Amino acid sequence: MSQQHQGFVPLTLSEHDRLTELLARLLYTKEAPVIIPGEAILGIEAIAAGISAPGRRILNVVTGPYGDIFGKWLERGGAEVIEIKVSFDEVATAETVAAAIDQYKPVALSFVHAESVTGGTNPTEEILKAARNANLITIVDSVSAIGAEPVRFDEWGIDFVTIGAQKALAGPNGVSAVGISPRGWEFITSNERAPRNSILSLLDLRRSSDDKDTFRVPANIPVLEARALIEALERIEEEGLATVHRRHRLASSSTIAGLKALGLEPWQVNEANYAPLNTTVRISRDRSLDIAQPIGIVAPGDGAMLHQLLRINHYGANASLHSVEQALTTLAELTGQDPAAAIAAGRSVWEGADER
Repeated sequence: MSQQHQGFVPLTLSEHDRLTELLARLLYTKEAPVIIPGEAILGIEAIAAGISAPGRRILNVVTGPYGDIFGKWLERGGAEVIEIKVSFDEVATAETVAAAIDQYKPVALSFVHAESVTGGTNPTEEILKAARNANLITIVDSVSAIGAEPVRFDEWGIDFVTIGAQKALAGPNGVSAVGISPRGWEFITSNERAPRNSILSLLDLRRSSDDKDTFRVPANIPVLEARALIEALERIEEEGLATVHRRHRLASSSTIAGLKALGLEPWQVNEANYAPLNTTVRISRDRSLDIAQPIGIVAPGDGAMLHQLLRINHYGANASLHSVEQALTTLAELTGQDPAAAIAAGRSVWEGADER
């Protein structure tokens, strides 16, 4: 009898353990991440609710809309929030963050690793080094970075990290994870305002070291999504995480080369800040680029970025030369150009990397 006719099969303990094992390897950590029963925004809000309290000063770096939202959640919990805010076509620098740490003396630092909305990636390792030198609790939203670039939880000294599978990992969006260090757990536990018996409670999801024989798989974990995530992570393991990272870097650099051949301008001002997840294109005088609906992996800007930029979402299965060439063809058609030169430029970058 097929599983379809056997009825619903709950997530087993071995499947749960396999999922946390794969997530831990993805994050280069010895700590077992917490599985979040929903899209990654739930984990991000749960972190804010768990750490925020009156008397806690938190430095929040805003390089895009998600950083802005996180700061508001911290304020809602009573924390004093100090913001470093930069233009959304730039990213933060480690020097700026270090100076703010020295000036404001926060207890924690929060920022978004990579911004899919703006196509920029922050110098995460360098920022975390500055935070570690000041012994700060660190919170990193790596939803748009995981799978596209390294997220080294233990080595970089991250205390909280949120990851999702629907982008570079080519997985489902109905289940996600939060990595929490021992220091991070202490930071939540010491907060008497941290939620309990709530969808925002990370403490209720914690698996203690002494419940090995009594632990039961949380009933609210979406079973089909959890199994789909296991499959996605096993595909990553089979291909090799380094290879997946390389595909995303090549997709980014090939796209940039094609854009320049078309005379188009990347949204991010500094080339060193381009995110490997996706590439954003500035809409300036050429309104032909101002589309209302996605065309393949070419999409309009989100929120305040609508009418400001286009996003080329070359991530996951679309981190490929074929997808890049389709996107460059779309951009050429929108601007009334022959795509041949752009395709040749992108292909030269991709194939040139293969030859090295």
